[in-house]
Amino acid sequence: MKLRRDGKTRKNGRKALILGGGVTLAEALFLRRRSGSLLGLRTIVRCHRGHLFTTTWIPGVSVKSLRLGPWRVQRCPVGHHWSIIRPVAAAKLSDAEREQARGRRDSRLP
Repeated sequence: MKLRRDGKTRKNGRKALILGGGVTLAEALFLRRRSGSLLGLRTIVRCHRGHLFTTTWIPGVSVKSLRLGPWRVQRCPVGHHWSIIRPVAAAKLSDAEREQARGRRDSRLP
């Protein structure tokens, strides 16, 4: 990339960096609000069909899923289907539901 005299290329790069950081921060805040955790290495999530399982949820990073704002499209290891998943607050689940979710884990990739 050539840098123009007016610094336009640098400004565009800075704007993109700020925008990317803002989106990642928004996702981190969403995760914190929904699950109570800012960084989700073992986040309990619920698929669209209601299945509970744990996954790695790192804001701004996704290898095995497609990010759709604060939600993700990912393969559900319980129902063996692709679904929109969302984080769930472990404190709002019963002991049996928490145990069930922790017993069903997808791959360790974010």
